[in-house]
Amino acid sequence: MDIFKILKQLTETPGPSGFEKQIGATISELWEPLADTVGVDRLGSVIAVRHGEGAEPRPRLLLAAHLDEIGLMVKQITTQNGNGFLRVTNLGGVDIRHLYGQTVIVHGQRDLVGVIGSLPGWMLPADRRRNPFGYEDLAIDVGLPEQEVNKLVNVGDAISFRQPARKMLSKSVTAKALDNRASVAAVTVCLEYLNGRHFDWDVIAVATAQEETRLLGAFTSAFAQQPDAAVAIDVTFAKGAGLNESQITLGSGPVIDIGPNVHPGMADALHKTAKAVEMKISTSTHPRASGTDAYGLQVARAGIPTGLVSIPLRYMHTMVETIHETDVERAGRLLGEFVARLDDKFLQDLAKGMMKAD
Repeated sequence: MDIFKILKQLTETPGPSGFEKQIGATISELWEPLADTVGVDRLGSVIAVRHGEGAEPRPRLLLAAHLDEIGLMVKQITTQNGNGFLRVTNLGGVDIRHLYGQTVIVHGQRDLVGVIGSLPGWMLPADRRRNPFGYEDLAIDVGLPEQEVNKLVNVGDAISFRQPARKMLSKSVTAKALDNRASVAAVTVCLEYLNGRHFDWDVIAVATAQEETRLLGAFTSAFAQQPDAAVAIDVTFAKGAGLNESQITLGSGPVIDIGPNVHPGMADALHKTAKAVEMKISTSTHPRASGTDAYGLQVARAGIPTGLVSIPLRYMHTMVETIHETDVERAGRLLGEFVARLDDKFLQDLAKGMMKAD
């Protein structure tokens, strides 16, 4: 499987949180040859089911990787000297410091390429010259007169960042939306990996909608699909420039999380799987909420035993997020091995709290 080709396809397809139709179609097409059924639910999450080979009724494992990305939304259309400009607000956790000078795509009646501009610092009032730009300072210029802008753009239209995926040295990749299309790619690797393995459980792969804004797809898909266990797949902070607190490095393999949103037995089972296949992994912790789909999965219905696997990433929530291809491949293989090792005793052991880390 060409990891970079998949990452390029996924990251360059727009899908700001709440506006995921286009990326949903791309993922549906990608997963269709790898699953028994693929569909999109009424909120925009893509759900692919792969049937296991165990006796019915089979237990069900849900794998969740969110498909949405951070972006912007048109808040106001303004005019100046006959030209139309767009004022915007954020969709998800956008760091405004990264916006000035970016190119974007405004998803209006048709896609419009625009640039995010502002007055230069020396033209601002003295007390604001050394401060970051605010949304009130920024405007998107699509290069059209007022009449055309009003015809093609409406308040509430979504805006995605215009940044191609690029190969870097040593199998690193930089792109926008690697949070969390890298994890969607890992689930794709998992589904392909299962082609050559026997497995008993049904697997439900879900590309969840609106994680960046409210974990919506995790709550609703876990409620609807009623899995017996689940794993959320996301990205996590990797060590890089200015972030020396993290001990996780690019290329060091997937990260297994431990904390309140993770069932200890699920974490132990994932660790055992990595050890069995001699895969290098890292362990991370979250003392409160993880900020991932794991919470939405965990609290659905009467509670679902949930694990969390993450891919190391630098420069999160920017247009130059950076990962290592090997981490994506290994995360997918870890998930595939985990699926293949699930048996009819797993849930009993999980309930008894007998799954201990070696």
